[in-house]
Amino acid sequence: MPKKGEQGADTAGLLAYLFGSGDRDEHTDPHIVAAWDPALPCPARTPDRMTLSGLALLLDAPVDALRGPRPVEHVWHVSVRNAPTDRTLTDAEWATVAAEMVAVAGIAPHGDEQACRWVAVRHAPDHIHIVATLARQDGRHPRIRGDIVRMHTAARGFETAWGLSPMSPLDETARRAPATGEKEKAARRGLSEPARETLQRTVRQAAALATDDTDFLNRLRDAGLRVREHHDENGAVDGYAVALPGDRADHGSRPVWFSGRTLAYDLSLPRIRERYEPALTPADITRAHPHLRSSSPAGACRTHAGCG
Repeated sequence: MPKKGEQGADTAGLLAYLFGSGDRDEHTDPHIVAAWDPALPCPARTPDRMTLSGLALLLDAPVDALRGPRPVEHVWHVSVRNAPTDRTLTDAEWATVAAEMVAVAGIAPHGDEQACRWVAVRHAPDHIHIVATLARQDGRHPRIRGDIVRMHTAARGFETAWGLSPMSPLDETARRAPATGEKEKAARRGLSEPARETLQRTVRQAAALATDDTDFLNRLRDAGLRVREHHDENGAVDGYAVALPGDRADHGSRPVWFSGRTLAYDLSLPRIRERYEPALTPADITRAHPHLRSSSPAGACRTHAGCG
């Protein structure tokens, strides 16, 4: 089961923890099982060839080389764990898991030599930690939107292929809880709740009443939110972000934006559209996919998207 940690800005500090003894000496034999460079020396096993500070510098190098603005929190961190009742996976198996996780997350797609730098560290039998820095080696920013959902899907594949215990399915309707920093910020501003919770409630109310995209976005604006639309290459709206007036970051220089999916999995624009776009009837599906008339039962799929 992949679990995404909070992004941070201290690569060296995170590595020191992962390669250290742990809070209760629970870390045993910490070592690298996979990395962006297969020949990367392990600081724990070959300290004469690589130090923790040297590894941090290598991971941070693409971020430091950015010509434009660099991410405020550039360290991406995910842990992947299997069930206590499962067999102990080998380092090679964990390496396969790590490579697939960074690929589906958009950190390092398979075959992309200019992707982000990353390492997978194992310091216990039942899990690994994956650390990456959010700048590609070609100077571009990675596309990691929806990373945790795609990693959960990949995890299901490993559970099936290797006969592992299925973990709890991802609740795609659950709201995302505010981080500690968000709560502290709300307290400093004298607010009754963090901005994230206000936005979640307001967006959910607008989505429940909206009849189409335009109506939904207008309802958000009428509720007093700042709204930023995302358009595809053809100019069509394919996403949105909202910000609470007065909620700013970087010494007040920019609003704090939350995409719909960041607020909750079911508040992404595709999921909201399911509320006001009627499902296709079996007759609609048959007209759109004539080959299904003889090969599939009527109503085999509920929406046009995803039909093959």
